[in-house]
Amino acid sequence: MKHTFLILLFFFGIIATAQNKTYNSEDLSITPLIDGTLMAPDASGKLPLAIIVGDSGPTDRNGNQQMMVNNSLKFLGEGLYENGIATFRYDKRIVKQMKKRMVTEKNIRFDDFIGDAVAILEYFKKDKRFSKIYFIGHGQGSLVGMVTAQSGANGFVSIAGAGQEIDDMIVDQLTKEAPGLVDNARTSFDDLRANGVAYNYSDGLASIFRKEIQPFIYSWMQFDPKVEIAKLDIPVLIINGDKDIQVQVSEGELLKNAKPDAEYKVIPKMNHIFKEIEGNNLENSKSYNIYNLPVMPELINTVSDFIKK
Repeated sequence: MKHTFLILLFFFGIIATAQNKTYNSEDLSITPLIDGTLMAPDASGKLPLAIIVGDSGPTDRNGNQQMMVNNSLKFLGEGLYENGIATFRYDKRIVKQMKKRMVTEKNIRFDDFIGDAVAILEYFKKDKRFSKIYFIGHGQGSLVGMVTAQSGANGFVSIAGAGQEIDDMIVDQLTKEAPGLVDNARTSFDDLRANGVAYNYSDGLASIFRKEIQPFIYSWMQFDPKVEIAKLDIPVLIINGDKDIQVQVSEGELLKNAKPDAEYKVIPKMNHIFKEIEGNNLENSKSYNIYNLPVMPELINTVSDFIKK
């Protein structure tokens, strides 16, 4: 069940990189709970801006969590910068809440993540430096980004986004990893969807259904990625990697079927955090905590080409 837990990790000036490159950057506070970094290349005219939305859990602006440092979003932002695209990436609200010891699991709602992204969009709509605004959503951030993009973005990129509702996706994973829990999980999700609460879940499913988390899961279940992506009347790019052990390529295919005019690309050897994997799942898992392993250039080029059209 380790892959299921990877998805559900919601327990809740100038800077120099290891490559000795420098980037024009500015730290911004958008709301009392949302802090991030704007990177904007020097340009004679207006630039496109990509707002990068991170995956599940207490994910920071660099794509990292405690004990898991891979800098996936940092390297993505830097790669887009080098291709003339401004980026804003931000700490999810739970990062600041945890630092301030003000996070309570029972009060977390999926809608809060959407509200944060909308606040960021409205902030940058007022910034005259930028010609267009795109959302890039990673993992859970794909759903957040596609819902938010309906509020006036110019384009949307899904990277490793789910095509199923979260309950169906978890049940599918359990089918592969813990088939003995599938029936109980399906019944518990159905109870949660119908009644807003589930009681009769197995102890083996407590990490998903304990009462403190149920309100968050319930709020997440209200959004179907296939429905939300179909609402977009802006350019859409869907990207998945065939070495992703968290989100299967079939999830991207579901999104593409729901949005037939979207561009769709499967990147060979790319895993969930954009790293190139030549070997087995052990190599894949280890990559989640290698701080200086670059992201795949094909990802950066594909996203850059889409935004600069």
